[in-house]
Amino acid sequence: MDLYEHQARELFEEHGIAVPRAEVTDSSKEAREIARRLGGRALVKAQVKTGGRGKAGGVKLAADPASAELTARHILGMDIKGHTVATVMLAQPVDIESEFYVSYVLDRAAGRFLAIASAEGGMEIEEVAARRPDAVARVHIDPARGVTSAKAGEIVAAAGLPAQAVDVLVRLWQVLVREDALLVEVNPLVRTRQGRLVALDGKVTLDDNASFRQSRRGGAAAEYGDPLEEEAAAKGLNYVKLDGEVGIIGNGAGLVMATLDVVAGCGARPANFLDIGGGASAGVMADGLAVILSDPAVKSVFVNVFGGITACDAVAEGIVRGLDTVRLTKPLVVRLDGNNAARGRAILDEHRHPLVEQATTMDGAARRAARLATAA
Repeated sequence: MDLYEHQARELFEEHGIAVPRAEVTDSSKEAREIARRLGGRALVKAQVKTGGRGKAGGVKLAADPASAELTARHILGMDIKGHTVATVMLAQPVDIESEFYVSYVLDRAAGRFLAIASAEGGMEIEEVAARRPDAVARVHIDPARGVTSAKAGEIVAAAGLPAQAVDVLVRLWQVLVREDALLVEVNPLVRTRQGRLVALDGKVTLDDNASFRQSRRGGAAAEYGDPLEEEAAAKGLNYVKLDGEVGIIGNGAGLVMATLDVVAGCGARPANFLDIGGGASAGVMADGLAVILSDPAVKSVFVNVFGGITACDAVAEGIVRGLDTVRLTKPLVVRLDGNNAARGRAILDEHRHPLVEQATTMDGAARRAARLATAA
């Protein structure tokens, strides 16, 4: 689960990482008062869970409280990559001398965490890596040992960061471990003209599977960046919204990930990640279809199921019963394989829904779903 910038900032501050003074509001009038409390000048920043806020006009410097009110009024309600700005954070400006980039992210393939750092901060790290790959240091972290001062020193030396960044890297690791995070990022980490290191912007992604250990945060961490994700979470679905047109339902995270890749290889974009796990019951299928079909970007739906513990005939029954609950408005392509696949296909054939069609292979189903989506 991604946090808003102001929530990430609060975590950094709790763990001893310096951040600018800041306050959050959903009112342009209150923004004027906040700017006054911050000393007059204030950086007004849209609070949305997506990048590119600055380029979209969602980050602006206000010279005085009156300007802060006008700027907040302009930014509130703005649409940034499909995210409506409901709140803004006003932060006290700092006198910047240098900008750096530091982060820790889970590297699933390596079974370790990866430290990424660069002496060139303040811009997208992907741009830096593409333009100057040698400017980005990558150091794997043994999770059993963590980031000691010695390990932090290794990262600092590899990236060419100032020596005082050692303490920041140790504390940032504490954020990752104690808050059950999968990603912690500071971009930029700045050195002020007074020689202090300050985290100006931050991104934190928490592990949903550890949410029971983080109940002390109350509802703050339970906010979702997309209303469909919030709706899916309320129904107990493992759903992530993506920017595409083919809705995806599968059983098992690995199969769903493979399905996303196959759909993309067929020239279409997946609209979501939705893993219904082993229990593809009628209720689960109906809930999944309801969420996916409520996404206006979806032009077709691809159900890709490999029958194992839950046999394909049970999955097919779930689809049929789900369609009795949810009005299907987009074409639905189903691929069933594995345990009782023939019986499952027969059940769907007997139902004869005009918008449901079947394919026997994953590649064939993906091609058909992609064709239907791009032709719509």
